[in-house]
Amino acid sequence: MKIVFMGTPEFAVPALEKLIKSGHDIALVVSQPDAKRDRGEKFKPTPVKAKAEEWGIPVVQPQHIKNNSEFLRLLSGLKPDLIIVVAYGKILPKEILELPPKGCINIHGSLLPKYRGAAPIQRAILEGETQTGVTLMLMEEGLDSGDMLAWTNTTTEGKTAGMLHDELSVSGADLLMDMLPLIEAGEVTRIPQDHEKASSAPMIFKTDGHVDFSKSAVAIERQIRAMNPWPTAYAIYHGMQMKFLAGVADSNRTTSIPGTILSVSDRGIEIATAEGILLVTDIQMPGKKKMPVREFIRGNHIEINYILE
Repeated sequence: MKIVFMGTPEFAVPALEKLIKSGHDIALVVSQPDAKRDRGEKFKPTPVKAKAEEWGIPVVQPQHIKNNSEFLRLLSGLKPDLIIVVAYGKILPKEILELPPKGCINIHGSLLPKYRGAAPIQRAILEGETQTGVTLMLMEEGLDSGDMLAWTNTTTEGKTAGMLHDELSVSGADLLMDMLPLIEAGEVTRIPQDHEKASSAPMIFKTDGHVDFSKSAVAIERQIRAMNPWPTAYAIYHGMQMKFLAGVADSNRTTSIPGTILSVSDRGIEIATAEGILLVTDIQMPGKKKMPVREFIRGNHIEINYILE
């Protein structure tokens, strides 16, 4: 099959790499435009673009794909049998969806119909899901609402969003490779989603990392995992951002004001919440490296009874 691959971030790289190494004919890679990605304000290629260029595959990066006649002519001229989309970052218009005879296939980082949208991994952790996974689906005009072709699941227990991201990017790529022969042969079974069970996974912003201690310790522990590695959960300590990288929820009760630092030890920082106590074990302060609390307190003081904001 002649394939066009559309993807942008690191999540899409394993799928592209496996396609390349399996010898499939990848006629074109489409990625989002390069963006400034570091403090030096230098433009860096998207991870997908970098991988494609490494293998000598042509790449295009249109600013927009809707009502883009030039881009549509390019795709039409290639006559792809299949378009594979992995975290591309834009909704495909109808004229592109209808172009390849084998359809447009998407790898989505959740067990659909749950968590349709931009941040399925983080939202699954935040909502306390014990299981998540990836779904291979046939794309349509709706947001992540197309018929499912296959899926695979995994546990969320003890995992950060970063851990799940890496795991699901690989399992999604493997699932795609397993299903490609059936897709090519037209032998896949299409399973409609139950739209009544659908939930959304809106984009994550930096402000989503700000901890609200009026929530339970369990909910905040999920937030710490969901916001790791980005944007990182945090609270304000003496006007500074104290980032929480890892923590454990304790069911012990306290009558202290939520946000109060109850104790500081080699175990970590115990903080009162509306329900239970949160033990933060790893932090990062401005100008400091990420480190366990036990290492931080060797040369730094954390004030007990201070109320975090």
